[in-house]
Amino acid sequence: MNADQAQDNLTNLPLANGWGEKHMLFVKWKYVEAKAAAYYYHGLILDEGNTEKSHGMAVAALQAADECFKESKKASEAFNASSPTSRTPPLFGTMKYLSEKIPKETSSKVRINRDLYSYEKIMETAPALPDFALALKPDEYQLPSVDASWSEDRTKSSSSHITGNQR
Repeated sequence: MNADQAQDNLTNLPLANGWGEKHMLFVKWKYVEAKAAAYYYHGLILDEGNTEKSHGMAVAALQAADECFKESKKASEAFNASSPTSRTPPLFGTMKYLSEKIPKETSSKVRINRDLYSYEKIMETAPALPDFALALKPDEYQLPSVDASWSEDRTKSSSSHITGNQR
């Protein structure tokens, strides 16, 4: 499932109170993050080649990773700013690693290859990412219906519970 399919599926969900928009922003954020990681690793693999073309494609892939990473920061900010607002969490795990590696590796490869290639060759479009078959197929899932207790007046039941215990 790609981001477009996920967004289409989320659009069809009956989510009230603005949660649908927040879910869509989350999917976009994580999709762009995954794309940054994919371009980064694809660029490293291409750089292992020993042809001029593979090095040029590696630089283009790393630059695409850098752009996707910058876009993921913006998507994260949009997600956290949307209602209900949330704090931006610090990077951790894979994204913390990639936040350090992507800019460093990109600038290094561009600098190294600038001597070998013209600016136009370095700025060529990012190579297409390989199309991998999904290893896992998601199970069909239907959201359960909302429990009736959610529509009851919670304050009424809470206050009667408290007053009932007082002697």
